[in-house]
Amino acid sequence: MRIQGAVIREQGQSFAIVIVKPHIVQSTSAAAAAIRSFIPVFGVPVVLMAQDGRGRPTYYGRPDIARFLTSVPLRNIPWREYAVN
Repeated sequence: MRIQGAVIREQGQSFAIVIVKPHIVQSTSAAAAAIRSFIPVFGVPVVLMAQDGRGRPTYYGRPDIARFLTSVPLRNIPWREYAVN
């Protein structure tokens, strides 16, 4: 499986962002399961990101990281593709 994501290092903190479908961030149980499945891939805290029909992002995960990401333009995030087994 391939996922789109990014690893960010900001203010001494490292975390990952993973792009998911909107229905994942709308369900706390699905979002929690997704985060648990991605933590071993990245080895750092994971925040999920989904976009609505207009491209507006919604973040789910650690509140401090999710709040920070709302101030970061999507074009400034170093997205890449990751292979996940």
